[in-house]
Amino acid sequence: MAADADRSMTEADNSGTGANEAGFDLGGGSAPSSASPYRVLARKYRPTNFDDLIGQEAMVRTISNAFETGRIPQAWILTGVRGVGKTTTARILARALNYELPDGSVKGPTIKMPVLGVHCQAIMESRHIDVLEMDAASHTGIDDVRQITDGVRYAPSSARYKVYIIDEVHMLSEKAFNAFLKTLEEPPEHAKFIFATTEIRKVPVTVLSRCQRFDLRRVDADVLMSHLSNIAGGEKVEAEPEALGLIARAAEGSVRDSLSLFDQAIAHASGVVRADDVRQMLGLADRTRVIDLFEHLAGGDIASAFKEFREQYDTGADPVVVLSDLAEFVNFVTRVKVVPATADNLALGETERVRGRDFAAKLSMRVLSRMWQMLLKGIAEVQAATRPQAAAEMVLVRIAYVADLPTPDEAIRMIEQNGGASPALSGSAGNGASRAPAMTSFEQSPPPRAMASSPARAGSETAARQPMTAPVQDAPSAQPILRLSSFLQLVTLAAEKRDLQIRSALEADLRLVRFEDGRLEVALERSAARSLIGDLSRKLEQWTGRRWTVIVSNEAGEPTLRAQAQVKKEKLTVGVQADPRVQAVMARFPGTQVIGVRNLAPDAPEAIDDDLDPSEDDL
Repeated sequence: MAADADRSMTEADNSGTGANEAGFDLGGGSAPSSASPYRVLARKYRPTNFDDLIGQEAMVRTISNAFETGRIPQAWILTGVRGVGKTTTARILARALNYELPDGSVKGPTIKMPVLGVHCQAIMESRHIDVLEMDAASHTGIDDVRQITDGVRYAPSSARYKVYIIDEVHMLSEKAFNAFLKTLEEPPEHAKFIFATTEIRKVPVTVLSRCQRFDLRRVDADVLMSHLSNIAGGEKVEAEPEALGLIARAAEGSVRDSLSLFDQAIAHASGVVRADDVRQMLGLADRTRVIDLFEHLAGGDIASAFKEFREQYDTGADPVVVLSDLAEFVNFVTRVKVVPATADNLALGETERVRGRDFAAKLSMRVLSRMWQMLLKGIAEVQAATRPQAAAEMVLVRIAYVADLPTPDEAIRMIEQNGGASPALSGSAGNGASRAPAMTSFEQSPPPRAMASSPARAGSETAARQPMTAPVQDAPSAQPILRLSSFLQLVTLAAEKRDLQIRSALEADLRLVRFEDGRLEVALERSAARSLIGDLSRKLEQWTGRRWTVIVSNEAGEPTLRAQAQVKKEKLTVGVQADPRVQAVMARFPGTQVIGVRNLAPDAPEAIDDDLDPSEDDL
């Protein structure tokens, strides 16, 4: 123990002077000395305390409160995508649990670690004897876990706690997990466990229930962009904001990935990190050119879309990447249309934000949804195609071709209005006319653009639209008005129209309150569909040639026709059973029952359910 104490004190003595050699830059990450070898940014700027963690405020607040109140669990499990800081957080936790100053002023675990303590340097370098790190991906068996469970009962050598950090814990075998259960549930007071995993669903529930879980969220692009800007200042590297935004978006919320990409961009640019260099490095298409391609497709200009795509392809852009960027911009425009504040994200370029707002104001949600669905399907086709460039062009043809075609309800409205062109873009033509003159022309007439150079498509559109307008010209000017005097006539009309769904609803789901010609007031059964009233209103308008008022009343109303038929059937059955002749037959044949009554001379037919109509049942 004395030797251990001497070793710990030596570490403490070296921690103050050797911080730069070890490469941990607290509070700002200053550049290493000339004698130190180069270290990648992801390691050089790795957080060493809770204040350095970015984008995980909720987790930091929870852990801080737990440490301040002394409610420290025996095990944590950290989950999240790669590069968000799971292993780093585990080491910071281990450091906080064992934080101790040479003068002994710190008596217990603390989250406030302004300077390196006795054990901090060794813990952050993964070489402390009491903080054991194990990679479960390469140590999956029960024997590896048994070494931990056997050694956990021994007290720590020099630190306050024995801390076991197990990375990618979901890789452990079922037997290894089972060997952990008892130790996790009742560990010694001197032992703490910290698990990290990217596949939380693969961890058994029995293990999860014994740990305090933290879900590390993806870091927002604007937060990553600010972090990269600070690092660029610390590294004395000049970088364009647009370039940092591209790196932040490409990292997809991973801090480590963003630093690795930034490291690569610095080497690639060998000077100022520009957006063009980052696009070339990542194989991305120019964002402005992607927006131009989107504009051509939204305007149905196939020739310009082909030209733009070919130019991007010739400069080295991958067809799949181009379509993916196009889909991403469609998603961005859709989000701006729903939540306009989305365009205020500084991680996006100025051109993207301005033009995104313009498109969101002009394009309807139906057009955007249609483009998204076609791109989503088209990307999969291009990935599986033997000639991706040709497959991508066919996807662009489909998108541009349907840009100005009406949706089904618009086509029906055109038929009812004796034909007419349907605009592909909604909104006022004056907004952003300088940005998209081709789109504003849709408001007045079908666009001449590339369709003039494509007679085959023009002919097919003419042939397709002629049959839609012809029946309207030959149709009668007015539909005869049909008048109804009773609810039963309405049920009979539904039967004549062979609308079985409406007829069944009238018989079983509606209780009549009042009926007038053109006005129906009913109460609904619980079995009634939510859309019944709307469907009934439309059907009545179609059948009678005029609008009806259908009202749902709070009054009880009459029983449903089906209930009335059932009561009538029961009464008729009781009356038949009282007949002496029927009673004689039932006495002659014990066990005989009257299962139905058939009226050979019905007084008047009623339009109710055939199965329950007493006039059609058998004896």
